[in-house]
Amino acid sequence: MSTTQLENLAAALKDVLGDKLVGLQTHFGEVTIVVRAEDIITACTNLRDNSQLRFDTLIDLCGIDYSAYGDELSARHGLRNKRFAVIYHILSVEKNYRLRIRVLAENNEFPSVDSVTEIWPTANWFEREAFDLYGIVFTGHPDLRRILTDYGFIGNPFRKDFPVTGHVEMRYDAEQKRVVYQPVTIEPREITPLVIREEHYGDCES
Repeated sequence: MSTTQLENLAAALKDVLGDKLVGLQTHFGEVTIVVRAEDIITACTNLRDNSQLRFDTLIDLCGIDYSAYGDELSARHGLRNKRFAVIYHILSVEKNYRLRIRVLAENNEFPSVDSVTEIWPTANWFEREAFDLYGIVFTGHPDLRRILTDYGFIGNPFRKDFPVTGHVEMRYDAEQKRVVYQPVTIEPREITPLVIREEHYGDCES
């Protein structure tokens, strides 16, 4: 967006959201706002319905696990003691505005955010994906269940503490004539790639 569009959008957001707006940043021609989890429904409804904004389309929604952030970086982004977040990318076709919303889940042990499926129906499968991969519960979702992993899958594979090998593995048992689950048989090992350094490699010949 142009500088004028960014300034107009920022002004409209401050006017429409008021004290529901926790933070607003503009980087690389994009606006990102932070909203409290308790205010997400009110904020998103205003973003969709207000005549200054008209954010009628949800483009994308995803979860984030901030557990690997350092203390300094977390504090700088307002993430201190908050591990999980939901990111929304929305579009106003009428105004030609794009916006990113960040909502931090209050409880790290049981992260939950209200579902926005009543506001943007396209959130349905996106929220199921974030639930499946990060374990974020979307309160009020009409059908919150796994969408990418198997129904018998244990854990949430995009969490930073999830083991690369997983917790269980699946195989076909010829005797039982069915698929069975069993503990992972892969032993974790450190793999160091072979690095070859040639003296004067890449130098131009004179």
